[in-house]
Amino acid sequence: MAAACGASVLPALGASPDVRILTATDVHVKDYPTVAAVQWIGKQLEQETGGRLRLRMYHSGQLGRESEAIDMARFGAIDITRVYSGALNNAFPLTQVLSLPYVFDSVPHLRAALDGNVGAAVLKGFEQRDLVGLAIYDSGARCFYNVRRPIHTPADMHGLKFRVPASDIFMRMIRLFGGNPTPLAYGEVFSALQTHLIDGAENNLRSFHSSRQFEAAHYWSQTEHSYAPDVLLISRRSLDSLQSRDRALLLDISRASVAVMRTLWDESEAQARKDLIAANVRMNDCDLDAFRQAVAPLLADYHRDPAIEALYRQIRSLA
Repeated sequence: MAAACGASVLPALGASPDVRILTATDVHVKDYPTVAAVQWIGKQLEQETGGRLRLRMYHSGQLGRESEAIDMARFGAIDITRVYSGALNNAFPLTQVLSLPYVFDSVPHLRAALDGNVGAAVLKGFEQRDLVGLAIYDSGARCFYNVRRPIHTPADMHGLKFRVPASDIFMRMIRLFGGNPTPLAYGEVFSALQTHLIDGAENNLRSFHSSRQFEAAHYWSQTEHSYAPDVLLISRRSLDSLQSRDRALLLDISRASVAVMRTLWDESEAQARKDLIAANVRMNDCDLDAFRQAVAPLLADYHRDPAIEALYRQIRSLA
């Protein structure tokens, strides 16, 4: 077996010929739950194989943006990457149902869907483009935050520029709410808020806190417009290059990492909320019915896709 992933951009120098080191990437900081969960996978792999199979994590966007990581994984330049499902919507259509507004009612509802047939179908959908879905990590409710004012209804968003991922769903959603969508990479949001290139963004509470974007944007509005989760992917080329026993082991450990990630997520999200309140971030509830009504045309269009509609019905049956 090769010293490291033969196609990897960062081979393991000095590794034993019997050792395989998988490279993994994430744009989040080193103590973020998804990063910690993937590091847990690495520890389990090393323990189960006596050090023969290991993992090296490059966090904090060290190897580039999520869009770049997706392409690098597809072509085998890196092995594993964790990406936000909204960034996958255009290339992998089944992920769209996970990102649609007001499809999920709560975190328990989301987790029930991800742990069943819906999650399995979405993961299988990646195989069409040289990737394999290892796991889906839920990441709480996505809400709006901005530098200008509290947002209670869509009318409060009119005229404001909001960062969105490169997803048609999110761009149209912002327009229907009355805002102006501005696609930007995650790592560019903080400076864009500071310089007023944008007025706000949308994300989960934990990312709002860990990115320290709250230092620039002091208004958090609990719109809960999407529960779009994260996806852990591996290059098909990398997975196929492993021995069959190692492939099975990696898949099993990756599935088991979901529970690890969720425990870390729940604990850190609760702490993040306390920290944000202490930092005088102004948090307010919203008129969720008004937001649901605003995006009804978007949902109606996606209902016309039979594959999306079938998954949507399964999700709603679990509510």
